[in-house]
Amino acid sequence: MAKKVSDAFEEKQIVADILAGDQQAFRNLIEQYQKLVSHIVFRMISHQVDREELCQEIFIKVYRNLASFKFQSKLSTWVGRIAYHACINFLKKKRIPLLDDLAKEYGADHHERNKADFGANSLADHAVTAIPEQERALASHELRTMLEREITNLPAQYRALITLFHVEEMSLKEIAEIMDMPEGTIKNYLFRARRVLKERLMEKYQIEDLLV
Repeated sequence: MAKKVSDAFEEKQIVADILAGDQQAFRNLIEQYQKLVSHIVFRMISHQVDREELCQEIFIKVYRNLASFKFQSKLSTWVGRIAYHACINFLKKKRIPLLDDLAKEYGADHHERNKADFGANSLADHAVTAIPEQERALASHELRTMLEREITNLPAQYRALITLFHVEEMSLKEIAEIMDMPEGTIKNYLFRARRVLKERLMEKYQIEDLLV
């Protein structure tokens, strides 16, 4: 089993070991971060073959660029940044619309976005709060299935953001570093993605369809 990289000292040690030619250390790094990379890639890229190729390319890039890692952020953040931008570059080559192309569809007032509450509640919990209190006897599995279905229809950056925040449980600051955006923009986008999900759930699914 791979040794978990849990602090700055261990991160420096594993990087030093890899740069010294320790192949097991690099395998440990892959095992430690393959879940993070897979979450980003699988959320942003549709086709399985493309996903597998991208995951391999990402870890090759991690290996080739490891000597340039200056420990100014967490290793997980640095790896996530490589994965995220590899996906963005792939989508651009495929001419798949990104947020810049969809700004009008998802546009909203930034001051309103900054009022959002970003507590520890799950995305499903946020969706449930959109439903009248007397009708919250929901089938959790069914709700999550509906959420998953709607998440796949969001722009790629929103899908990555939701995954990093709600699945990887990263801070807004870490996500901002990964996605190379201001923290305030990340906060706005997260609120916007939740709002779009809520509106789509309320529009497409009748409340009674969500009841046990």
